[in-house]
Amino acid sequence: MGRFFHEGERVEHAGLAGGFARWLRRHPDDGRFILSNGYDWCYLTVEDTPFFVEAVWEHETRLCVRLSDGSEEPLMADTMWIGQDEILRTRVKQGQFDARFSRGAQLQLEPWLADGDPICLEVGGRRIPLQMKAPAVSGAPAAR
Repeated sequence: MGRFFHEGERVEHAGLAGGFARWLRRHPDDGRFILSNGYDWCYLTVEDTPFFVEAVWEHETRLCVRLSDGSEEPLMADTMWIGQDEILRTRVKQGQFDARFSRGAQLQLEPWLADGDPICLEVGGRRIPLQMKAPAVSGAPAAR
């Protein structure tokens, strides 16, 4: 999943890496990725996606996800796509960011998958096709 690097070295401290995951934001003026703890901030280069979907479950008639920053939210199934690397992705944080599904989270979707061309996700009586496409253009480099 997401890893953070500083001057070419991986950030190994679990607490610091967890803090970085929770501090991911966009700069209000230029939309670039930043780390912000509410007091200090710095720009961040993100490769691929800034967030990762770590778990999926059903709540009432909706699917929910847990993200790499520990937050939980309803899955925006209409925004899902299969990336060029054949990994499932979606928009998160009210559509502001891309997130890549972990292998485990992809496997957890199995009960809601329906055969077809393309393959579909069946949620709340709706069939949502999962198309292969390029990532959404975010205006900023995309976390490692």
